[in-house]
Amino acid sequence: MSAEPGVAEDRQRIDKWLFFARILKSRSIAQAHIGSGHVKVNGQTIRQVSRQVSIGDRLEIALRERDLVLVVRGSGSRRGPFSEARLLYEDLTPERPSKPQITTLDQAMREPGSGRPTKKERRAIDGLVPDADGDF
Repeated sequence: MSAEPGVAEDRQRIDKWLFFARILKSRSIAQAHIGSGHVKVNGQTIRQVSRQVSIGDRLEIALRERDLVLVVRGSGSRRGPFSEARLLYEDLTPERPSKPQITTLDQAMREPGSGRPTKKERRAIDGLVPDADGDF
């Protein structure tokens, strides 16, 4: 760290940076994520939690619900509010394609013939099965 209090250096451990930037909830989760190979720095998968990131590095982070592409714009000195953490990176994540919105009416409708048979369909099916005498 630098000699002046409150001034962050240009380089920082990646697990601390992910924690300070509020990308992951804790440093131990960040360490596990990095150790699993879900983080790339400048296109290279890393597994060392002590890897230093500096300003301008491109991070690709594979999370459960989405993949992030971030460029480091600064290093943090603490885990502050989101507005402060947002200044540590530039988000280059491509937008997700929007899912078509399904209305409740569309959800309630089903294809004819799918699902449980109706009473009429069940009787028709029973008519196709031979009884004990072998008659239909």
